[in-house]
Amino acid sequence: MLRFVTTFLLILLALFTLELLAPVQEHVIVPFTAMLARLSAVLILPFDSSVVAYGKILQFKDSGFAVSIEAGCNGVEATIVLIAAICAFPASWRARAIAIALGFLAIQVLNIVRIISLFYLGDWNMEYFSWIHLYLWPALIMLDVLVVFIVYLRYLSTQAKPLETTVG
Repeated sequence: MLRFVTTFLLILLALFTLELLAPVQEHVIVPFTAMLARLSAVLILPFDSSVVAYGKILQFKDSGFAVSIEAGCNGVEATIVLIAAICAFPASWRARAIAIALGFLAIQVLNIVRIISLFYLGDWNMEYFSWIHLYLWPALIMLDVLVVFIVYLRYLSTQAKPLETTVG
């Protein structure tokens, strides 16, 4: 357990440090965040033609209400926590890679739901938006990370070979 916690914390520190580097922000994080805004708009447009995305902004053309997808709201930090947990737990690199890919997808699907729901909620009621944005959705995103990690551990336990025991 101590090995897992130590490895987890070291990987977490390394990945958060890497994420904060200016070149990583400029070439990976900012374009990824802009892609989330565009994807959110694409998903909304068949139902609501008054939505536009530019940069990391999602906006209603008619009311002018907009949300900006900032650091902490793009799912990157949640993904980093998941990657650190998966890499810290002993398993094959193939199993880890599959878990990271599927976990990233699970986090981002939920994050898109989060962005779209907050976009409409903010246009409707800023008090509810603030509370749900600051408290409910962060907890749900981290719960998603925990569920993905638990599913991964369950998968690993089904792949483990049982120990042979001999009697007598």
